[in-house]
Amino acid sequence: MRRPLIAGNWKMNLDRTTGTALALDVVAGCAGRAGVDVVLCPPFVYLEAVGSTLRGSAIGLGAQDLYHEASGAFTGEVSAAMLLDVGCQWVIIGHSERRQLLGETNGSVLAKVRAALAAERNGHTLTPIVCVGETLAERETGRTQEVIRSQFAESLAELSEGEFARVVLAYEPVWAIGTGRVATPDQAGEVHADLRKQVADRYNAAVASEARILYGGSVKPENAGQLFAQPNIDGALVGGASLKAADFLGIIAATA
Repeated sequence: MRRPLIAGNWKMNLDRTTGTALALDVVAGCAGRAGVDVVLCPPFVYLEAVGSTLRGSAIGLGAQDLYHEASGAFTGEVSAAMLLDVGCQWVIIGHSERRQLLGETNGSVLAKVRAALAAERNGHTLTPIVCVGETLAERETGRTQEVIRSQFAESLAELSEGEFARVVLAYEPVWAIGTGRVATPDQAGEVHADLRKQVADRYNAAVASEARILYGGSVKPENAGQLFAQPNIDGALVGGASLKAADFLGIIAATA
């Protein structure tokens, strides 16, 4: 049985004081809770502070992005090795906001995925959370399946079975991110089921059965339970609701 995963993407929010306080509240709220993986993904500048707060707990630390090169003259960028150095275990790659606002392509996402999978430091590795998702226009013109299949095929091209086994997928419909709109459980479940079919077609049924696929897009405690009841939804990549401990903990509780 796949273990649920709830990842909080803080995006460009909070400061050091509020971020560490939020992390403390999440640690306290998850104490004694088993059966679910929880990850916090603060902005780059707060990774070390939040990581120190999480140290010794079961809560994982993740970054919101990385650069595909290992080092060099790339002003403003952050490498996979740097993320490992500050204690990251997870990294979000290809978030729909970065695809839409910053022009990330399937090719650049693939390069970042390969960089994340290649990184290792003192026996520690990074798990990439790779995002796919369609725009409202693409959904309304009936292109959802075509777009998601293309993103899956090209953003994860030629990964070996072993490499893919280290990847978490996240379906994030662009039209539901930060809008208050959310895909219905059936809509989300349909895309998740097709993603799992894509995994099975590329690899095999066993790999597909183990792959974790998250839903992201205005997830709240009020709708989390219905989403998680879908057989192919294995958790959530949470945006706005991850900025309030009570809401984030409510979503985590919905996995039980």
